[in-house]
Amino acid sequence: MRHIAVIDIGKTNAKLLHVDLATGAEVTVARRGNPVRTEGPYPHFDAGQLWQFLLASLRDLASGQTVDAISVTTHGACAALVDCTGELALPILDYEFGGPDDLAAEYDALRPDFSETGSPRLPLGLNLGAQLYWLAQRFPDAFARARHILTYPQYWSFRLTGVAAAEATSLGCHTDLWRPRQGDFSALVDRMGWRPLFPPLRPAASVLGPVLPAIAAATGLGAGTPVLSGIHDSNASLVPHLAGAGPRAVVSTGTWMIAMALGAAAPVLDPGRDTLVNVNAAGAPVPTARYMAGREFEELTAGRSTRPDEAALAAVIRDGVMALPSLHPDTGPFPGRQFGWVPRPCDDDAGCTAAASLYTALMGAECLSLIGADGPTIVEGPFAANLAFARMLATATGRPVHLAGEGAGTGLGAALLAGPLTAARPAARVILPETAAPWHAYVAVWRQAVSGGGAGAGR
Repeated sequence: MRHIAVIDIGKTNAKLLHVDLATGAEVTVARRGNPVRTEGPYPHFDAGQLWQFLLASLRDLASGQTVDAISVTTHGACAALVDCTGELALPILDYEFGGPDDLAAEYDALRPDFSETGSPRLPLGLNLGAQLYWLAQRFPDAFARARHILTYPQYWSFRLTGVAAAEATSLGCHTDLWRPRQGDFSALVDRMGWRPLFPPLRPAASVLGPVLPAIAAATGLGAGTPVLSGIHDSNASLVPHLAGAGPRAVVSTGTWMIAMALGAAAPVLDPGRDTLVNVNAAGAPVPTARYMAGREFEELTAGRSTRPDEAALAAVIRDGVMALPSLHPDTGPFPGRQFGWVPRPCDDDAGCTAAASLYTALMGAECLSLIGADGPTIVEGPFAANLAFARMLATATGRPVHLAGEGAGTGLGAALLAGPLTAARPAARVILPETAAPWHAYVAVWRQAVSGGGAGAGR
């Protein structure tokens, strides 16, 4: 298979990509925002509008391009409850909704320990198990109509094929539902009687079936077009690097920064600092740390990020203008910390972009340290275009950073589930640690400020 259509549903945007495995070319066919609907019983994703977008985008793609297979990748902390007719028994809950916290004490008495699941206790609906528990308690009649619990990539594969499947990368991303070292459901699933609701486990790369006849007719896709089970987006970014040798780390960026360590000695993870055990496409556990880098970067720059010139970057470093964590203190390596600037806030777009770039890099370096990362750091996604970020990440870790590209990672990784890349990937740009003393002084001052626990000068 050569021409792969990749459905990529992120928390912020939904996209359809066309990936050519003979050349490595990745083209965005269509993109739309992924807003959360607030009417109804609780905030939820607009599955109906997303479905219409996907059908229209597949139709446009099939009208001018060959499609040999379809692969799906989505954000985690999300599942669909599907009834016996294939319709949603309940809307697909937005993981940033605080409703599950209302039952936190009850849920905490049921959830397994971190040592079993590698899943830290997270707020809101970031633990999928907490979502399911809240839905089961608040909407028992509707929950009882569910025939399947489908993690999010597999929900869209189900819509395309009619075949229900469970899959380990989505079950293993801080859900409380999975035992990554044993490759089986956790005690929570059996305590709640949910095991019969999960369909048979299928690997991310397995073909669930061809598109349904109605889908082929509506889109112009070939009647036998195969659809793969699908994969959690952070683990899609990991796929191109699974065959590498030696210790290395992959930092997948977007709304979230997900840092994953490969080939290094397994560390003792601290669940209180947003570390977890992910599960890769081969079913193996991967030490992981998370941080809401993209969201914080947008907030720090007020959405007006620019490319800072060397003078703006040098001024921020010289003056020691730095952000201290965290704008979203419920996540990331410094939970509960109150955000602040020292010695003063940034004062223009270039300066704010420079300071935000350095801050997100220092937070990324902290994430990498927590998971015992070693060797080069491969950066995928939007932050791979941010040289100030890359220079500081290399400096703060003392290891080279390889920039794999803004679009590389998620889409290509999902496509590689269908077959190997036959073209050589472009060589990554390698960024080495800075040798100039002011860069290292900036790192030292930031770390000292963070370890001291004090806040800075307000936003």
